[in-house]
Amino acid sequence: MNRAEGWAVLRKNEIELMLSLPNAHEAFDKIQFTGSFYFKLEDVDALWAQLKDKTTVVYPIENFEYGMREFAIRDNNGYILQFGQEI
Repeated sequence: MNRAEGWAVLRKNEIELMLSLPNAHEAFDKIQFTGSFYFKLEDVDALWAQLKDKTTVVYPIENFEYGMREFAIRDNNGYILQFGQEI
């Protein structure tokens, strides 16, 4: 089992749902669902190309030191949706 501070992972078969605490990309200024919904993909760049100009971007696609390439957007309810793939 891998442990990461501020994260919870729910798994069933091949599906993973990752939940996180607020991060440096967003301010926490009122009571709400404070984390994000994280979707692990096989081709995050293709999805980024489809969505980047059609939605509110929280942070653009980038590589992170923890081995993921990801980006985040807001959905129509204001929730943060993160999409990533292993590098």
